[in-house]
Amino acid sequence: MKLIVIQFFIISLLLTTSLTEISSADSSCGGKCNVRCSKNDRKHEECIKDCNICCGKCNCVPSGTYGNKDECPCYRDIKNSKGGPKCP
Repeated sequence: MKLIVIQFFIISLLLTTSLTEISSADSSCGGKCNVRCSKNDRKHEECIKDCNICCGKCNCVPSGTYGNKDECPCYRDIKNSKGGPKCP
């Protein structure tokens, strides 16, 4: 019985930690992506979606609303299906 309680506690702790990391990554990406997409010519929702995908993979978003992609090479190097840059 004690073993089951201990296993349940460990699993609960792991799930809580994972969910906290995911939600904190989403919130940090969201704020950075809002700034990044604030002056984008593309549809704002599309820019935010692509930026969040790129931020989720790279854990960074270049500063400013345009350029500065050398600050985050991973973000810079992600390509779309046509071979162009995916990240705004």
